[in-house]
Amino acid sequence: MGKVIAFSNQKGGVGKTTTCVNMSACLAQMGKRVLVIDLDPQGNATTGLGINKGSVKNGVYQVIIEETNIRDAIVETEMENLHILPSSIDLAGAEVELVYLKNREKRLCEAVKKASKNYDYIMIDCPPSLGLLTINALACADSIIIPIQCEFYALEGLSQLMNTVKLVIKHLNPKLTIAGVSLTMYDGRAIASRQIAEEIRKFFGEKVFKTVIPRNIRVSEAPSHDMPVIKYDPKCAGARAYTELTKEFVMGGEENVGE
Repeated sequence: MGKVIAFSNQKGGVGKTTTCVNMSACLAQMGKRVLVIDLDPQGNATTGLGINKGSVKNGVYQVIIEETNIRDAIVETEMENLHILPSSIDLAGAEVELVYLKNREKRLCEAVKKASKNYDYIMIDCPPSLGLLTINALACADSIIIPIQCEFYALEGLSQLMNTVKLVIKHLNPKLTIAGVSLTMYDGRAIASRQIAEEIRKFFGEKVFKTVIPRNIRVSEAPSHDMPVIKYDPKCAGARAYTELTKEFVMGGEENVGE
């Protein structure tokens, strides 16, 4: 059974999708069988792994509403060992539709169960919100990774996210843990970046990964070429940092956020 990891932060532009895509690609390079689930209606993880979301006929939306089987919607990427359950424009209306569906918080769980035996890791890219799609991801995840950018207002809204996580643990998924907090877009030359990183470490303590993702132009360019940065420019600082972060994640332990 594969480990299910949700990448979540309701604040947009924090490197959430970039972290999900690149850690998934790094795991695949390590020989792990990886499935990315693009649960964000924007579909950036889908396009970032070279899939044209406009051509997606069966994706995560069709799986959630039980119109198709998850195994029939999974698509291979150009990277060996790396598959994706793509997003499409249909997913934008899923939040509203889910309200009226039976077992609405567990729709994704039922689908993931059917695929988990085929993968070592299932990585879920959540939307930048705390709606029903994110609740579905947290309800079926073993752990959560929280990417946070080293910029002003980084901690804004994080207490709400942590409260949501604790409610999910209490009512839906008692096994959910926090895998770690990833510091992204770090500029070591900027005093503000260093100060904010320190504030985040005070807030989350040992849950913060030691590996920091630097602000790097190659990381920003890679999605426009429909590939992870570790494939676009494997020797750049961003690619090296994501490789180290993934190794740290694989080797590190996980702490329960409910404790």
